[in-house]
Amino acid sequence: MVAPLSAWPWENLGVFKYLLYGPLAAKVLYSWIYEDSIKDLWCLHILVICALRGLIHQLWNSYSTTLFLTRNRRIKQEGVDFKQIDREWDWDNFLILHALLAYMACLIFPSLDDLPLWNPKGFITLLFLHVTVSEPLYYWAHRLTSAYDKFLSAAAGHATFLEHLILCVVIGIPMAGSIMMGYGSTSMVYGYVSAFDFLRCLGHSNVEVVPHEVFNKLPFLKYFLYTPTYHSLHHTEMGTNFCLFMPLFDAMGNTLNRNSWHLHKKISSDSAKNGRVPDFVFLAHGVDLTSSMHAPFVFRSFASVPFSTRIFLLPLLPVAFLVMLIMWAWSKTFLISFYNLRGHLHQTWVVPRFGFQYFLPFAMEGINKRIEEAILRADRIGVKVISLAALNKNEALNGGGTLFVEKHPDLKVRVVHGNTLTAAVILNEIPKDVEEVFLTGATSKLGRAIALYLCRRRVRVLMLTLSTERFQKIQREAPAVCQNYLVQVTKYQAAQNCKTWIVGKWITPRQQSWAPSGTHFHQFVVPPILAFRRDCTYGDLAAMRLPDDVEGLGSCEYTMERGVVHACHAGGVVHQLEGWTHHEVGAIDVDRIDIVWKAALKHGLRPVSSM
Repeated sequence: MVAPLSAWPWENLGVFKYLLYGPLAAKVLYSWIYEDSIKDLWCLHILVICALRGLIHQLWNSYSTTLFLTRNRRIKQEGVDFKQIDREWDWDNFLILHALLAYMACLIFPSLDDLPLWNPKGFITLLFLHVTVSEPLYYWAHRLTSAYDKFLSAAAGHATFLEHLILCVVIGIPMAGSIMMGYGSTSMVYGYVSAFDFLRCLGHSNVEVVPHEVFNKLPFLKYFLYTPTYHSLHHTEMGTNFCLFMPLFDAMGNTLNRNSWHLHKKISSDSAKNGRVPDFVFLAHGVDLTSSMHAPFVFRSFASVPFSTRIFLLPLLPVAFLVMLIMWAWSKTFLISFYNLRGHLHQTWVVPRFGFQYFLPFAMEGINKRIEEAILRADRIGVKVISLAALNKNEALNGGGTLFVEKHPDLKVRVVHGNTLTAAVILNEIPKDVEEVFLTGATSKLGRAIALYLCRRRVRVLMLTLSTERFQKIQREAPAVCQNYLVQVTKYQAAQNCKTWIVGKWITPRQQSWAPSGTHFHQFVVPPILAFRRDCTYGDLAAMRLPDDVEGLGSCEYTMERGVVHACHAGGVVHQLEGWTHHEVGAIDVDRIDIVWKAALKHGLRPVSSM
């Protein structure tokens, strides 16, 4: 059942809903271009106020999702999943509603253009009207409409159309009253609206920011200022804590939750303690500057869909570049996201380095130091498994994690490169009837494992490499009866009749041109190759879909679909769920490829694509 007035009139317009700001913008532009001054000044004020309100909501959202700052202050420990994010996607609908109603008020009362910039009496009158009218009005309206709370989310901007109509009245009465009494001012409107949104966002932030010591020193204050903990109880224990900002009205209405301040004190006091220890950590890294804005604490809604370069990101590139420099100079590995799987906490930590930095010789020592610090921290706090993302296990950087295991032989945390499952994913994408494949990056860690596995299946592998020594070393590892299935080639022309290419080294469009029509490009190269050939098909990077019972997952792993993670991430998940006690570093054990694959399927992980 849908609650009455829960739908927004423009909810089906998509991005075209912003055209509703058109009349306001048109008036401002017309006055600016064709008249000496902007006559309808409040049209400009409304647009500026909407932008300011949007910024307040965005900053609070960024703060609440900056887990490395707020993880120990979070009230509800559950993550925000994709369903919740989708419900909050059009959180800014209320800004359009308020802008349109404010514009109507300006048309009805043209005298608003004569408001002074400042009038201290207006702030006193506004505060009086807020406490005596707005607070009790909202309390009773909220209490009467509490049956619809189940349709609301925990976001300040996301509520039904009905609730925001009520909020329009609540927020409008103090301002309208002050103006009608002759005490209004422009600064009063800006200040009240900003403070109103700030306190709304504070209550819905799910992060306790009000120290309990404040209430110990000033006990009366707890009746005049709610806290995030206080408001969270309204959503978890229905029938209590209905107030707007002042718990005084809950106390007067006998709806004050008795656990409010006890829980607030507990959460505030525990903020200095370490939170729950994750069972598994995926140690990721940045890719490039634009992808850095795909972090949940930048734009949570953007992070909940696969990454793609958007026009709105381009103006933010200078900011991203500055942040990159700051992280290069001072930042350490930090927590970026988490989810729960069958009672196990899984976190993603990020090494504050971007792709290009991994190929700078002078930066390698610093990167390894950051990775080592993360591994030692994980070991110290009791993490069971830590899995290294693509460049964090680069062979030239640290031997696929071998450097850290050899340097710290007493590690209790298991270090995993996840490449065994990566190889398994690629191999299980290859049709069983394939008799020949062309392999680039053939002597790399993954290339070696793929070649040895396929030759055991009696598949002829054309291994592209100029190093006969490295080729022969791999060939000698194969069973004697299978060695002739491994063939060294030195040119792309050798694969002009082979329709199955496995790409482990970046290839240019010109090199792709040697592939026959109908070729499928499997790949384990980062970044992925360009899809140049329209008569060919291109596979995605090796990945697996997490089990359906994953909880609190609300961000996409770079370009992956929702619920899909890179195979090296999934490999660490399997390692943790199976309780394996060995490190998975260095060369891939070909004999374990099928073991890891079967374990992944047993635990509900599923392949994303198949031929």
